[in-house]
Amino acid sequence: MPGKFGTPTDPDYALRLAEFEARIARGEKIEPGDWMPEEYRRQLVRMISQHAHSEVVGMLPEGAWITRAPSLKRKMILIAKVQDEAGHGQYLYHAAETLGISREEMLEALLSGRAKYSSIFNYPTLTWADIGTIGWLVDGAAIKNQTMLAQCSYGPYSRAMVRICAEETFHHKQGKEMVIAYAKGTPKQRQMAQDAINRWWWPALMMLGPHDADSPNSEVLIRWGVKTKSNDTVRQEFINEHAPEILATGLSLPDPELHQDPQGNWRHGPINWEEFWSVVGGNGPMNKERLEARRRAHTEGAWVREALEAYAAKKSPIPMAV
Repeated sequence: MPGKFGTPTDPDYALRLAEFEARIARGEKIEPGDWMPEEYRRQLVRMISQHAHSEVVGMLPEGAWITRAPSLKRKMILIAKVQDEAGHGQYLYHAAETLGISREEMLEALLSGRAKYSSIFNYPTLTWADIGTIGWLVDGAAIKNQTMLAQCSYGPYSRAMVRICAEETFHHKQGKEMVIAYAKGTPKQRQMAQDAINRWWWPALMMLGPHDADSPNSEVLIRWGVKTKSNDTVRQEFINEHAPEILATGLSLPDPELHQDPQGNWRHGPINWEEFWSVVGGNGPMNKERLEARRRAHTEGAWVREALEAYAAKKSPIPMAV
């Protein structure tokens, strides 16, 4: 069971908070049985559950292309990737459960629309090139964020990220390989790849979160070691890596203001944050479809959950009479 979750009204809160922050400053991991501020727990539940939801909802835009893959090899790769995403969701739900929230509570929050997931999964996958572009850009942005989270102060989240980052790295390389192949292919393949880059570039930048000045949670998350870098720092790392690589393929990026400054950083033009907040608020191109798909899967999978519960009850030892 998780340890006590402290609030500022507790008589010993100030002392416990100082000890807690000293542990984080020393680089120690906070574990489920340790004392922690209630706000630390709340922020972690919010982040980890949203991350888990994103992995599960993120299966939908790519899963829709499994039956339309252009070859058996590509189909097998995509099936393996979608399976990985399901596994990532499992790791993360388990990590969140160590904070005293149940799987059922988290899923109810998702299915009711109260919980959020990454805004980028509310965009449609229109062509096969989107699958490669998601791997290169979306998974590339995720890796930048998740590599940071692998160093976070909460032990179960940090350890889950180590496994997830290893698998996401493979997804990223696979997506990059696909896009480069199409950029070198026929004029139609090249145009398909360019169109996908045009549509996914800005959402990939947005998925790393609002600018630091507009991020209400970043200050406390960095203070308590959940995040070790700010949104803008991670976004800059992503652009510095991906912009020159994409341009080297001969493809272009949909940002007329993109340029490299004297320090070597690639600077982007203004991000359309109105679009970002609209999608986060439920008004994206695929918000309703994504949630409806999850609700339908949850309903249709009820018999599987019931069967598993019955099997577990049958296998559990019979309590001895006392």
